[in-house]
Formats: sequence, structure tokens, C-alpha cells
Amino acid sequence: MKTIEADSQYSADKNTGGKIAILTTRWNSFITDNLLKGAVEAMTRNAVPEDRIEVFRVPGAFELPITAQRVLAKGEYDGLIALGCVIRGGTPHFEYVSGGCMEGLMAVQLDYSIPIGFGVLTVDSTEQAIERSGEDTNNKGAEAALTVLEMLNLLDDIS
Repeated sequence: MKTIEADSQYSADKNTGGKIAILTTRWNSFITDNLLKGAVEAMTRNAVPEDRIEVFRVPGAFELPITAQRVLAKGEYDGLIALGCVIRGGTPHFEYVSGGCMEGLMAVQLDYSIPIGFGVLTVDSTEQAIERSGEDTNNKGAEAALTVLEMLNLLDDIS
């Protein structure tokens, strides 16, 4: 049986040599700034040069899909990481924002055939968001970055 599995080490020779886009929300920036820090650190630890990383700040999670669509339409990016934080409140707003964000990003990923790391926290409380954005192995920004790098290598191996 043959198994194809990739690692998260970035190679400009192996990939298209393009850039990695990070979209991060300003809403809940006390959380998303930590997600961004984790994502950048994970990429640089895995051989992505800082000059290959571009950060785009958007107002909130609902704006991530259209921004991802416009960024990927430029044709300059190997992958994209979407970072945000939606904290459940007392109204259905949480479901609309988080569901729309996830569905929109999935559609963009499939339309462009470019991996998108989903680092949008959808949590019940601020405490849960803090746990998932800390400076340890639980940082979901770092996890989203590593997922994109691994998917770039896997998709390249499949091609």
C-alpha cells in the first residue's frame, strides 16, 4: 500500500515560489494578534522567508472570504491563512458570522485550488479564545500555518 503524506517544511523550489497571505481580523485583536504571531513564527521556523509573508487586516470574520477571494485572484500566493475570533453572545449573530465565514472560505479555497488554513476561533467565551491563542502548542494560528504548509507539499506531491 502506498501512502502519500507531506511535512510542513516550506520549499520555494517545490512550491510555486509565491507568497503566503495571512488575513487577520481587527475585531478581537487582543486574541487575533496572538494568532498572527503564532502563524508567523510557525512559518519562519519552517523555512518561509519573511519577505514571502504578507499580512492583510480586515474588520471582522465576515469580511475574510471576500478578502481571500480578492487576494487569491492576484495569482501571487501559494497559500492563505485566515485568522479571526468569533465569541458566542446572546443572539444568533455568532452562528451567522462563523457559518458565513467558514462557508465562504471553503468556497474560495475550492474555487482557486489553493489551501486556506482556517484559524478562525469560534468559541463560547473569552477564556476559551485565550487558551487557543496562547504562546504554547495550542496556538491555532500556528496550527493553521502548519496546515497550509503541509497541504502545499501534499498537493505538490499529488500533482
